[in-house]
Amino acid sequence: MTLRPPVEPMLAQAADTIPAPPRSGPGLAYEQKFDGHRALVFTPAGPGGRVLVQSRRGSLIQDRFPDLAAAAAQLPGALVLDGELLVWDVEAGHLSFEGLQRRAAARSRGAAALAASLPAHFVVFDVLQQDGEQLLTLPYRERRRRLEVLFSARALTAPWMLCPMTTDVAVAREWLESWTDVAGLEGLLQPGFGIDRLTAMLPCRRSVNSLYQTSDDFPPSHAQPLYGQGDRRGSE
Repeated sequence: MTLRPPVEPMLAQAADTIPAPPRSGPGLAYEQKFDGHRALVFTPAGPGGRVLVQSRRGSLIQDRFPDLAAAAAQLPGALVLDGELLVWDVEAGHLSFEGLQRRAAARSRGAAALAASLPAHFVVFDVLQQDGEQLLTLPYRERRRRLEVLFSARALTAPWMLCPMTTDVAVAREWLESWTDVAGLEGLLQPGFGIDRLTAMLPCRRSVNSLYQTSDDFPPSHAQPLYGQGDRRGSE
């Protein structure tokens, strides 16, 4: 059965420390948690269909983010992505949660104007449907693999970003403890490689600027995610 809004996203439970990987079983992954609004993106199954963007509470908000809906032309049809909706303040040169709130409150008349100065971006951390096939029963390991293939095969660029992930607990600790105190990220998500996806969220500090390899402005249309040493050797 094809997924249609509203779809209730899985929410994380708070934890005070980074869980260590189990001695046996499918293992753990560690993802960066961005400070934005949880959202799901639905692409139409066929020509003439509308791109839908659903908030965490189930409201349809694509009219408030027309730039993100238009950018879904990069994506295949009958796809459902789960991720974090962010806004970049072009004038200030950083992510803006206040700007995100302004855009979330805007109606269609003002949404296009705000998109120019506060463009939307979407950090993808899960795929719930692909080619019209529900993936909810697949383990996280397989869903993550499909996401990586999707980003590579489609050469996806901004506003789409694949959420950085590592399986190396030492790298996760570095992410949590060693980054500078700049707004942009608020913690770590720790999904297991089984069916259940989000099992912990941990407070952290990080400069979001180093997550992208860009020239002067962030993120231009040619921006590519920069995952760093830990992600590439830790990812599966």
